[in-house]
Amino acid sequence: MLHTILYGLTHLEVLLLPIFQYFGRWSYAILFLMIFAETGLVIFPFLPGESIIFISSTLAARHGFFLDIWLLSLTFFFAALIGDTVNFEIGRHLGRWKFFKRHIRVDRLQNATDFFVRHGGKTVIFGRFVPMIRTFVPLIAGMFKMTHPRFALYNFLGVALWVSAGSLLGYYLGALPFVQAHFSLILLSIVIVALLPSVSVGLYNFIKSKFI
Repeated sequence: MLHTILYGLTHLEVLLLPIFQYFGRWSYAILFLMIFAETGLVIFPFLPGESIIFISSTLAARHGFFLDIWLLSLTFFFAALIGDTVNFEIGRHLGRWKFFKRHIRVDRLQNATDFFVRHGGKTVIFGRFVPMIRTFVPLIAGMFKMTHPRFALYNFLGVALWVSAGSLLGYYLGALPFVQAHFSLILLSIVIVALLPSVSVGLYNFIKSKFI
């Protein structure tokens, strides 16, 4: 199982290339759905958004390939933006659900609400860069009453930075001979670096709860 996951993460271009070749310009719609599903549908947090953006942008840099970097960037931007907004609205409805309120202590509910009042903006922006976490940040922001205009502003900034970074790195670095020669290793490195913050926090909390 782990071997299959690692192979998929490091050889994603092998999976994407047949899609691009078969569907042609309809591939933009498929890429839109992939990024939207990762952030808009809570059940797909495992989809590798960074790798999809990086690989697609790398292919756009290759001479003769039909993908356009500007159209790609817009596709990824609106997919993530709309996906996060849908996720946020799901959270708002869950937050009003009586079952949810009955099973969450009042003090914890208030603490979470206060946290998003103080730090919600930074969480929405920087959470976008952490796999798995970015799927749940809009949901939690909606559940704990972050205002829609505030979420929309910070989400816009976070998505713009995330898509710009992935697209530019893929387009300008992906065409370099060194990157081409070590493509699988670089994809794995991207995933590991992106996961480091959440793993570090989880490890710190575990050590703190057990030994401090």
